[in-house]
Amino acid sequence: MEILITSFSLLTLAVIVILIGTRGRPMRFITAFGETLAHVWENRGPMFWVSACVALVLAFLFFFYASPATRIGAEQPIAFSHRLHAGHKAIQCQFCHPYVGRSIHPGLPAVEKCLYCHNYIIANHPEIQKEHDYFNSDTPTPWVKVYELAEHVLFNHQRHIKKEIACESCHGEVRQMDRLKGERFKMGFCIQCHREKKVNLGCWLACHS
Repeated sequence: MEILITSFSLLTLAVIVILIGTRGRPMRFITAFGETLAHVWENRGPMFWVSACVALVLAFLFFFYASPATRIGAEQPIAFSHRLHAGHKAIQCQFCHPYVGRSIHPGLPAVEKCLYCHNYIIANHPEIQKEHDYFNSDTPTPWVKVYELAEHVLFNHQRHIKKEIACESCHGEVRQMDRLKGERFKMGFCIQCHREKKVNLGCWLACHS
């Protein structure tokens, strides 16, 4: 949505500039622009194709990085939007991940947690019907794991929450994401944070116990 708004704003600005520059006669600009394009096309050479490729790459990079937090991540069995729940509705992370403050693992939300609200809120929505299906069949929601750690690494969520490390420090701006983008954390990411916080860097005490 942010990309569409940005693109529309730029297009509107361009139209205003054209109208001002042509004193309310945009056909002058259109005619001149068309003649210029025709001239460039007729005299195209190697530099034309190089420039075209560069323009395409720049356009791709712009749209890819203009709103990185909303990039599409793994498809989940239920279309849960973190941007809607954690962002717009300001629901705290611990509400859906109840074990994060008292366990090594944060825990994934059980379908009962979803229905705590959605038995009453948009209860007939197709995605909510999926929650009822899982609940009625006594089947745990098969959430797809998003964040990956190496098998030999132990990350203690409880320890970090008690030290008041914000969830966003590792998980990014989830309040701006519809579908979470997966990350595989590397050792350098953890080491840098530990150095900045001046905490223990002992291998077996910190991460590999």
